[in-house]
Amino acid sequence: MLAKKFGGKLKCLACNRYCQIASDQVGFCGVRANDNGKLNLLVNNKPCAIWNDPIEKKPLFHFLPGSKSFSLGTFGCNFACEFCQNFDISQAPQEARTKDPKNWRNYFQALVNRCDSWPPERVVDAALERGAKSISFTYNEPTIFTEYALEVMKLAKKKKLKGVFVTNGYESKECWKALKGKIDAVNIDLKAYNKKFYQKLCKVPDFEPIKESIKIAKKLGIWVEVTTLIIPGWNDNETELKEEAEFLASVDKEMPWHVTAFHPMYKLLDKNPTPPEILVRAREIGKLAGLKHVYCGNVGLSYSDFETTYCPKCQKELIKRVGFSVADNNIIDGKCRFCKEKIKGVWR
Repeated sequence: MLAKKFGGKLKCLACNRYCQIASDQVGFCGVRANDNGKLNLLVNNKPCAIWNDPIEKKPLFHFLPGSKSFSLGTFGCNFACEFCQNFDISQAPQEARTKDPKNWRNYFQALVNRCDSWPPERVVDAALERGAKSISFTYNEPTIFTEYALEVMKLAKKKKLKGVFVTNGYESKECWKALKGKIDAVNIDLKAYNKKFYQKLCKVPDFEPIKESIKIAKKLGIWVEVTTLIIPGWNDNETELKEEAEFLASVDKEMPWHVTAFHPMYKLLDKNPTPPEILVRAREIGKLAGLKHVYCGNVGLSYSDFETTYCPKCQKELIKRVGFSVADNNIIDGKCRFCKEKIKGVWR
């Protein structure tokens, strides 16, 4: 368990909030509780969202392209993003507290109990039955249910299934240590490259821990791709995008960067969608910073060329994507079919 007793409370070690949880209380995420001095994961074995997704939906473009990833998520999150597309599940504990401050936990637990039980054995069996090559912990923030994910992956590894985290990158060092050898790929949201964005829109004090997570995951041998949702007026400043791209390039020039379009959601319904040309410019900035693989997402099929993987040496088209499908794949044994340039990724 990622928790330890601390001065009469329980100190949660899952994420960089390091919540000190009093007895009968929960951490910021709303699902990690101190019950009689022990950690109780309120959503254990209780995912509320389950689907057999294309791996491209995560998005992961250099990890088993064209494969399916059995995907699941629970209620709760350690962030409170005002633009969350899955706010109905990620913010469910917070919404319960708002509706019934005194008895919110009973209200929330009743919500959780309406979900089917998915113990690790059932998850792994379902993934295998559906022909998935991996299991993704996604839809909400998987860090908050790390213990459940680890139990799933303990069985999944025996069946040669790979593990994926789609995460905000706020994992603690203790969490990353626990994930080593269990998780094979991550897509980390580097939501912006300014502190004000995180403080105002995500209720997080700083983004330095996320930068550190990107570096830690790389050092652990986990395949890393990064996503930035571009919100007009908030994180589309070219200077900021340049700094972000340069940071990513300093970690690994071949690490894919996905710049994706914002659509009005949750508490940011008054904002306009991201114009495609802003994403195209962000892609150019990434390329100028030295990144070899920058992709534009959430902009429709008319911009599908910007989701194509090109060989950084001969510039030939390697992986042609249409939506979440792979139409053509010219990477053979991890190399460009045409010039034999090695392309970083997990291809089998």
